[in-house]
Amino acid sequence: MSAVESSGAQGSFREDLGIWIRAAAQPPAEVRPALFLDRDGVIVEDPGHLSRVADLELIPGAADLIASANHRGVPVVEITNQAGIGRGYYGWKEFLKVEAALASELAARGAAIDAVLACPYHPDGVPTWVHPAHPARKPRPGMLLAAERLLNLDLKHSWIVGDKLDDLLAGYNAGLYGGLHVLTGRGPAHRQLVLDWCPKSFEVRFADSIREAATLVGVLG
Repeated sequence: MSAVESSGAQGSFREDLGIWIRAAAQPPAEVRPALFLDRDGVIVEDPGHLSRVADLELIPGAADLIASANHRGVPVVEITNQAGIGRGYYGWKEFLKVEAALASELAARGAAIDAVLACPYHPDGVPTWVHPAHPARKPRPGMLLAAERLLNLDLKHSWIVGDKLDDLLAGYNAGLYGGLHVLTGRGPAHRQLVLDWCPKSFEVRFADSIREAATLVGVLG
């Protein structure tokens, strides 16, 4: 799929990076740490390959947390693997509709995500999107490194919130300060994996949901 076919919602697919990106055209001059958020299972419930607006459901506390970050001037960056696109279960059209609906739901609650980055590549993907280990697909750090350049971010003081080990690994591989693992989404199946991980030079915290990321917003802001 070309960049034109996957464009929309003020975003477009960057073929050079292998990432769909929606972000401000001009980054701020000031370098700031960011709060990176996985989408499915962290911001919204994970029904499995979310592709229908009817299935979109905000996780309690997500909008308030994002609004708090907005108020403190902390950039909020959504980082999402899109295996459903990669495997051909749905297309960019469905993805864009879900993203537009999510932005609308958050706006109604006084919250906004500063940038969205999505990687469709998958080891079991259909032609175009098949890749054994794409550098942008979590647990690799490509999306976070792209966000660093686009938004002028300070990664070494940034945090990521995820429900899967791969989310935190992406943060670790990008040189973030730490990651918060939550029990929403796939969290219960990954909690022991995260507990057993024990990385060096990367702080790992644990919570029930994104609501408890408020302490990170205080640190970042």
